[in-house]
Amino acid sequence: MRFAHETLPQRVCFASGEAASTLRAEVERLGARRVMVIAAAAEAELAQQVTADLPVALRWSEVVMHVPVEVAERARAAAAVHEVDCLVSVGGGSTTGLAKAIALTADVPIVAVPTTYAGSEATSVWGLTERARKTTGVDARVLPRSVVYDATLTVSLPVPMSVASGLNALAHCVDAMWGPRVDPIDRALAGEGIHALATGLPAVMADPAGLPGRERTLYGTYLSAVAFSSAGSGLHHKICHVLGGRYDLPHAQTHAVVLPYVLAFNAPCAPEADRRIAAAFGARSAIEGLQRLRHDVDAPKALRDYGLEESDVDDAVQAVLDVVPAGNPRPVTAGSLQHLLRSAWRGTDPSTMTDGKEDRR
Repeated sequence: MRFAHETLPQRVCFASGEAASTLRAEVERLGARRVMVIAAAAEAELAQQVTADLPVALRWSEVVMHVPVEVAERARAAAAVHEVDCLVSVGGGSTTGLAKAIALTADVPIVAVPTTYAGSEATSVWGLTERARKTTGVDARVLPRSVVYDATLTVSLPVPMSVASGLNALAHCVDAMWGPRVDPIDRALAGEGIHALATGLPAVMADPAGLPGRERTLYGTYLSAVAFSSAGSGLHHKICHVLGGRYDLPHAQTHAVVLPYVLAFNAPCAPEADRRIAAAFGARSAIEGLQRLRHDVDAPKALRDYGLEESDVDDAVQAVLDVVPAGNPRPVTAGSLQHLLRSAWRGTDPSTMTDGKEDRR
């Protein structure tokens, strides 16, 4: 065994019902005096509650999915005018993503307060979209200095969105199993993350207002993000970044739909990952375990349900091919990728995918 693993320098505070007091303590610990609170309009009331005791210099509500460059530039300018010395993000991945875009150029710390299961708060990955192209990168400056996890803040997240967001987190775990920088620690974290999400999401379905399922899912989200940030972006995320940036598809639902097709494509050529994922699900195979979970939580099924046109499939093939990770377990061709995307567009059974043959139906 030989590997190099880098642990991200981040403080994680996990306690249900304590977001406001924990957040105040974390901001004080950083010595911040002029805080910029970033929260979408839909989260404004919640953000007001958890940030009431902070020295807020600016509240920012323009939050847009996939973080368009022009939105980031406006937020950066406002942060500079108000001489902000700390960013507090209250919300999901788009909100955290905007805070990261500001930190990338302003070099100020972020304290993230997640209200979904996006996982962006635990990674050093940033993403910006310009002219229908999403660009991502890794930079230590965008890693939130602290994360305040409070499961009560996710209770208001509707069950369908909770499912999609949780499956997005699970996609981090799966991609981490064969990411370009994967190591044994990443795989261990990802395995535990899959198990936590596979038990947490059905509990959220059964009792949306209950905390045990929400806490379990939030815990799995953190593990998934740490594993993914270390292992690097695999085929699944490359596909979803192209689809999201190019066609403005909803982030979580896109990940939830695409995941089983990438897993069915890669797993036969990644037997160790297949075994680990299957074990985390308590299933005979990785795809069996994932499909069982997707059935139990009524997961999103087809890209055509979320705005992707059939003609977009062929258009996306080359854009994805240009960013396929070199170390993917299985070679990716235009034909195999077209078949994968067409299957995801239709929502066909991923276990029936052929070995890279173009689907001519």
